[in-house]
Amino acid sequence: FKPVFLGTVHPRSELAQHRRVVNSQKCVRAGGKHNDLEDVGRDTYHHTFFEMLGNWSFGDYFKEEACSMAWELLTEVYEIPRDRLYVTYFGGDSSLGLSADEECRDVWLRLGVPASHVLPFPLKDNFWEMGDTGPCGPCTEIHYDHVGGGRNAAALVNKGSPDVVEIWNLVFMQYNREVEGNLLPLPQHHVDTGMGLERLVTVLQNKRSNYDTDLFTPILDAIHKGCGGPRYQGLVGDADVGRVNMAYRVVADHVRTLCVCITDGIYPGLSGAELVLRRILRRAVRFCSEVLHAPPGLLASLVPTVVEVLLGGLPEVWLTLLILGQIMDIINENEAAFLSSLERGRRIIERTVQQMEPSTNFPAEVAWSLYGNLGFPLDLIDLMLEEKGISLDSATFNELVLEDVKRKAGGPQARQRDDTNTRLDVHSLAQLQSANVPATDDSPKYAYRLGQHGQYEFSPCQATILMLYRGQSLQKEVGSGQRCGVILDRTNFYAEQGGQDSDQGYMMRLGQQDILFPVESVQLCGGYVIHEVTAVETLRAGDQVQLFVDEAKRLACMTNHTATHLLNFALRHVLGDNTEQRGSHVTAERLRFDFDTKGPVTVEQLQQVEQVVQDVIKQNEVVHMAEVPLTLAREVQGLRAVDEGYPDPVRIVSLGVPVESVLTRDSEAAMQTSVELCCGTHLLQTGAVEDLTIISERQLVKGISRVIAVTGGQAKQAREVGQCLAMEVDSVSLRMKQRSTSIPEMQNLSKEVGQLTKVVASTAMPQWQRKELQAILKALQRTANTAIRKLEIQQAEEKVQSLLAKHCSQPVIIDTVPADSISILMKVVNQLCDKSPGTSVLLLSPQASGEVLCACQVSKNCLPVFSAADWAVAVCTQMEGKAGGSPIVAKGSGNAKDIQGALTTALEFAQSKL
Repeated sequence: FKPVFLGTVHPRSELAQHRRVVNSQKCVRAGGKHNDLEDVGRDTYHHTFFEMLGNWSFGDYFKEEACSMAWELLTEVYEIPRDRLYVTYFGGDSSLGLSADEECRDVWLRLGVPASHVLPFPLKDNFWEMGDTGPCGPCTEIHYDHVGGGRNAAALVNKGSPDVVEIWNLVFMQYNREVEGNLLPLPQHHVDTGMGLERLVTVLQNKRSNYDTDLFTPILDAIHKGCGGPRYQGLVGDADVGRVNMAYRVVADHVRTLCVCITDGIYPGLSGAELVLRRILRRAVRFCSEVLHAPPGLLASLVPTVVEVLLGGLPEVWLTLLILGQIMDIINENEAAFLSSLERGRRIIERTVQQMEPSTNFPAEVAWSLYGNLGFPLDLIDLMLEEKGISLDSATFNELVLEDVKRKAGGPQARQRDDTNTRLDVHSLAQLQSANVPATDDSPKYAYRLGQHGQYEFSPCQATILMLYRGQSLQKEVGSGQRCGVILDRTNFYAEQGGQDSDQGYMMRLGQQDILFPVESVQLCGGYVIHEVTAVETLRAGDQVQLFVDEAKRLACMTNHTATHLLNFALRHVLGDNTEQRGSHVTAERLRFDFDTKGPVTVEQLQQVEQVVQDVIKQNEVVHMAEVPLTLAREVQGLRAVDEGYPDPVRIVSLGVPVESVLTRDSEAAMQTSVELCCGTHLLQTGAVEDLTIISERQLVKGISRVIAVTGGQAKQAREVGQCLAMEVDSVSLRMKQRSTSIPEMQNLSKEVGQLTKVVASTAMPQWQRKELQAILKALQRTANTAIRKLEIQQAEEKVQSLLAKHCSQPVIIDTVPADSISILMKVVNQLCDKSPGTSVLLLSPQASGEVLCACQVSKNCLPVFSAADWAVAVCTQMEGKAGGSPIVAKGSGNAKDIQGALTTALEFAQSKL
């Protein structure tokens, strides 16, 4: 409905025909601005998944009708006692220039709500906005007192009391928040209300907690049956000894979320919504395992009960009957993987705590390793430490987080570190070869497949340490705390090459599951793969290790590398076959691609390139990969020049066409798709790229362009930001066309255009759209400047007429005149001198701020004896200010303490020179 609120909906679309709508929508609140995840389980009324009952008005009814209908439904249809209901309204915000919503307050009073039950609240509670920009407005909330009995519970409203809970929020969409933070009225007023089904059912079934209603009790009973512990009693806080009741609520809530999301095709994963779902699943698993002491599989066993409860309300859940087994499999697989990590993490924490000095904080480096390598949620680390009465070294941990953010944002330069432990020197390389140390077998880096539910599964890898490398020398042993290079007989880690960032992850010694050795970077040198590792304990040649790649980072690199091939193909398709790659760099965050070009890429060409890429993504083409002899690869038509630097055999990556077909004599298949020689890791199907957006394009040097692109959720986000900015530019254009006659209004518009220009230049958004918006903003800035100049000239002319009439062609005019800016004052001075040649003019203009502006111009006939710069300096010095300029024109300013004295100084100075 957002396009309806903003007035951007197409007038002939079905959406535009709606005036009044009622709906029920499935909501998951566990990430972003409205994030309830950490509250779930602690109280009895927050949920990750809930059903939102809404009614909407699009330019139809407004506050009067919305409040009236809500009151009628609650008190007459549902027969909820009136004395238990309290309503809140927006109390205003002086910093935003917003007054209290007295219109809303008066509606409630007219409906018979007692004044003691109508309560004002500030912006935080009663002004609703979804994000930093977009439609927003004041809201009125209806709260229910579960205790009642004639008491006045006004003091408990919005205080987090479980007894006085909000059940319905009526939002009055009146404004749109722009990028700069200012609020602009929407073209039409709308209503958007939301009432949580779970909280409503609690009221209607006369319960004190959502978890006591028939939406949850069957699930809670099933949990009790599955874990065999004490029954659910509804306890919270200190009364909930061992947090058993909290665990019941967490598991019951989270399993509902898992069922609904998986039914809708969202599976626990590594980014975006999938990552949020994985966190929810892992939180539920931990409470099952650690608090309820339930056997593995409890979570999945609850699925049939959840489906039975939800069947009445959600038609989509009928589908769940068909995929019941699939949901249970997904939950069980993820639970098994997490329990394994949980056990490993617990052992690492136990061992670290045993080795710690008394009264010290838990080391941030270990926590960061658990978080980054085992995917341990931070709240779980905090909880485990809290149980042991230990605190995390938060300051150091935050530094590590910041370093990681900078590293990711800074590109390859930020990633470069001291590589003395990963770059084999020539002597060490010769030593390895003469000792017949075999080159590393890195073929396991390609050992991954698509699982049953479309997720990538990476095969485990076991290896032996052949040699260690530190300080430019080969070593058999490296002590604890030292950073070194580890050379293995085999590895599934991808070493930095072919423009793709290296993998990260960790290794563990076989039989020693409580120590992680983080792998920070990986390099290839002379056939040996060197893993940069911090030795948490002594490492020795001959140690056997298990290797664990950071799957999220690897998958992101695979996505961006396949997207790079798509981009290369699209550029050749749009710009011509002569477009040759000049370099590329693939990271988990973005991809960079340099290529030959005759000139800057146009807006239309950028759009065409993105469209070609999106078409191939939608087709979900299979990515074919095979190693072939170099001589065969050289004969593939359309393949860019193959130089001697490639290994033999060489790896070919072909999108949509099997490598055998590409190699067929006289085959032109490689001309119709992307076929490249590449040692990188790639997706198995193009659909997983999801989306690609070019967010930057510039010429490095004449003839070579560089584009930067993002994929998946980042690409989607860039497009959404672009659409928001486009709407803001449209809004400014519309207001510019109205041609205000007020200089301050036009100056504000000009300032807004300037701010938007900066935002558009620096924000990640589609480059074609950036270019379009920059062209529009440039024209708007010219229009604003011209309009301001014309209005200033017009104002100046009016002031000149009155001054000429007053001073009547005198040789010197000295006076005060009202002027909003030095620019207008200068124009008055210039026009006076034009209309009265031979006259020298000095004007002062007092400002509301206490400042006095000064502008002057001297007749050319009076030069060089009389100088405008000297005249302005004399007068502004008298006013304790400064001035400057040329012999003909000058300007300055001072304070308003003695304007009369300044006018006298001006006259005396002029008389002394004439």
